[in-house]
Amino acid sequence: MPPVDLFRPEPGTLRSREEIPDRYKWDLAGICRDWDDWTGSYGRLDAAIEAFGALRGTLAQGPEQLLAAFRAMDEMGALSYRVWYFAALQYDEDQRNNDVNARRQQVQILFARQQQASAWFNPELLAIPIETIRGWLAQQSDLSVYRFAIDSLFHEQEHVLDEEGERLLSYAGRFNSVPHDSYAALTTADVKFPSITMSTGERVTLSYGQYRAVLETNRHQPDRAAAYRAFHRTYADNQNTYAALYSGVLQRDWFHARARHYRTTLDAALHGNNIPPAVLENLIAVAREAVEPLRRYHRLRRRVLGVDTYRLFDVFVPLVDYGVRYPYDEVGEWIVEAVAPLGRDYQRQVRRAFEERWIDVFENAGKRHGAYSAPVYGAHPYMLLNYNETLDAVFTLAHEMGHSMHTLLSHQTQPFVYAGYTIFVAEVPSTLNEALFLDFMLARARSREERVVLLQHAIDSIASTFYTQVLFADFELRAHRLVEQDQPVTADTLNGMFASLLREYYGDALDEEEISAVTWARIPHFFSTPYYVYQYATCFASAARLMEDLRAPAPARRDDAVGRYLDLLRAGGSDYPMALLARAGIDLSQPDTVRAVSAELDGLVARLEAELDGRPGELGVGPV
Repeated sequence: MPPVDLFRPEPGTLRSREEIPDRYKWDLAGICRDWDDWTGSYGRLDAAIEAFGALRGTLAQGPEQLLAAFRAMDEMGALSYRVWYFAALQYDEDQRNNDVNARRQQVQILFARQQQASAWFNPELLAIPIETIRGWLAQQSDLSVYRFAIDSLFHEQEHVLDEEGERLLSYAGRFNSVPHDSYAALTTADVKFPSITMSTGERVTLSYGQYRAVLETNRHQPDRAAAYRAFHRTYADNQNTYAALYSGVLQRDWFHARARHYRTTLDAALHGNNIPPAVLENLIAVAREAVEPLRRYHRLRRRVLGVDTYRLFDVFVPLVDYGVRYPYDEVGEWIVEAVAPLGRDYQRQVRRAFEERWIDVFENAGKRHGAYSAPVYGAHPYMLLNYNETLDAVFTLAHEMGHSMHTLLSHQTQPFVYAGYTIFVAEVPSTLNEALFLDFMLARARSREERVVLLQHAIDSIASTFYTQVLFADFELRAHRLVEQDQPVTADTLNGMFASLLREYYGDALDEEEISAVTWARIPHFFSTPYYVYQYATCFASAARLMEDLRAPAPARRDDAVGRYLDLLRAGGSDYPMALLARAGIDLSQPDTVRAVSAELDGLVARLEAELDGRPGELGVGPV
């Protein structure tokens, strides 16, 4: 069928979901056939939760009883994926749909009851001597599958409460998501997107997708400024509400840390995955020492753009005119071709995602903004996009496809207990997929303008995935330390902290924009998954290390790297993330692993300078 132009159906408007052809919408039948099927799965999960209580008090009776409990938890977990995602994905199609939201909340209530019903398991297992359990593991081969799960639980033994304590904490489960759900309602379901009149006279409604499109494509600085200020004004107008919600997140995290006897919220966040807090602290320290290449890039941008002032709304616009749009129907095959270095089977799996409707492509009224890959166990991954035909949108597709292939290979290889993987590893395949796609695009580039645009994208990727995320992590760590030190959390405090960080990272390369101080309020990760964003930076460094081997001239070195990388994806959550990365050849305890990113950025900026100054001989067209 011919491609459909769904980027901007009419100026300043969004299509309804019914207007989008089915081939651009995900097919959720792989999860549940319909709501009746979902109701059946919900009932089975409800019954499994009820039945799990009958196993209480049996774990010490022997390996068969312990195995039965683990398998019962696996059954509940597998059902949870289907019950949650069938409702959650439909809710994200249109977050104004209260009927679907009610079902989604129904699942959240069931999950809270599941947590309460299983609160006894960890304390009861930990009451059994580890030597006894190791003997059971040796004699019961089926139980040995759970060896790492048991070892990791005993690793957290000092932070697991007694049964009564675990039950009390489980009651808090219903409240844990309140700040995020309130934030989502405020920023999506109840948001009133501002409208502005562009210099051309066009009226544009600044949904998140349209806002990004203006900043990334509009070459008229006053238009970018107007869009930036109007969009951020929606957050500034409610900054006290956002501060109250974020304070709720911080207080929740500090409550759980203290309840489980952790020294800090950072310790609580990292201990379970056996990640030393020094990994994050050193990441911030090394990045702050290496900001000069970032500043050099933005000084270059200021010069090339020829602007008297250079602010955050100027950092995304292309440095050269290259008015190419990337229709969705064309880029799918590019994504498939780009991953050729990872082998034919990997390519075949990527092609399935496009052919079997794993992807919800275009923005529609009420749809959740952003992009993600949902790891639906027992079906296949699903990807949400808000595709707008920009280069950034193409790379977002490549990024989410990396997540999806990680999920697919992990689910195909690992038993349920290890099918999920930690956030600490999750961004390696997404970042590496983007790097492979960049190599593919650079290799096919035929003009100076296209090379400049692609080099800019490579640099912007480092700036946003590494430096910006470290800045966010720096902010998040400081914010959590406020509550740990019994300091108040207000909008003024958070604004001042964020404005200070912008000055510290960008220096004189960026002119201050007062409303930029409220940027923290529009970062969803702060409100949903604390201590997440730093892992974009560590994963970027990890992917850069792997790409060195994948780009090596020696075939044996490349083949070895492919093997190590695919083994990393297949490993899922079967070991601690630092150990998994070490087997893939990555050591994040070494500062040089992080410093290599700033060195790569410095080299890319030099190459971009050469191209822009008319010295293409210094550039070349090979992989970055």
